Amino acid sequence: MPIVRALNKDDFDAWLPLWRGYLEFYETELEDEITRHTFERLIDPSIDMFGALALNDEGEAIGMVNWITHPGTWSRGKYVYLEDLFVSVSGRGAGAGRALIEHVQAWAEAAGATKVYWLTADSNKTAQQLYDRVATKTGFIHYQIDK
Repeated sequence: MPIVRALNKDDFDAWLPLWRGYLEFYETELEDEITRHTFERLIDPSIDMFGALALNDEGEAIGMVNWITHPGTWSRGKYVYLEDLFVSVSGRGAGAGRALIEHVQAWAEAAGATKVYWLTADSNKTAQQLYDRVATKTGFIHYQIDK
């Protein structure tokens, strides 16, 4: 089972290929400046953005997860939005995805959050097999307005 630990300032080079793999999976390109800014916010303790890496037995990063917190209107506690989750091809099947989700879940519980939630592409059937085992599919449909 992979080991999951919080991101730190020295993890950019380990996190970057996973981040790029995630963006490629979702057919998205971001400017390098946005990528660097995202990482800096993930490790900044004054911002409610967080990240973690899954490491294999050799200590290599094989997965990453990023999440944010926010207040909710249906609860006194905060919510945790698991925004990004990615496991490298070489790390798949070793339990890294589950370990990353469990890490966020444990973090949320310790932080007093009342729920953890996330979105995925309807076409991401492989990930949904895991998600269906660890969470409840809500049936909500996602809409957005880009500006």
